[in-house]
Amino acid sequence: MKLLKDFKSFALRGNVLDLAVAVIIGAAFGRIVSSLVNDIIMPPVGILLSGMDFRELSLTLQEATAEASAVTVNYGLFIQHVVDFVIVAFVIFMMIRMFERAKKKEHEKPIEPAVIPAQEKLLTEIRDLLKADKA
Repeated sequence: MKLLKDFKSFALRGNVLDLAVAVIIGAAFGRIVSSLVNDIIMPPVGILLSGMDFRELSLTLQEATAEASAVTVNYGLFIQHVVDFVIVAFVIFMMIRMFERAKKKEHEKPIEPAVIPAQEKLLTEIRDLLKADKA
């Protein structure tokens, strides 16, 4: 029972829930970036490179036979995955940079001095006068 209780407190901890949300949003963001690369960026790049489709770029190591399919190195897909990674890394970099700037501006705001109530000011003046009389 203690093990179950400890697991429940771990699983319901705020950080774990935040991490779960981040993973789910990250997976969805990854699919969006993959679609951006595959469906929007790579077709024009392929046209610029004489109609080349990167998904079909491969190096055949062994031709297909009746018993086995061909063995290929699909370097075109690798190129697309590298482009995916670069885009995701750049977006994350820009987001972190934006948050750091916002944080920096927040820290640069001058701290307003605390407003001392009139009663405290009077009491401070009285204390100072009493100290001056004793001296």
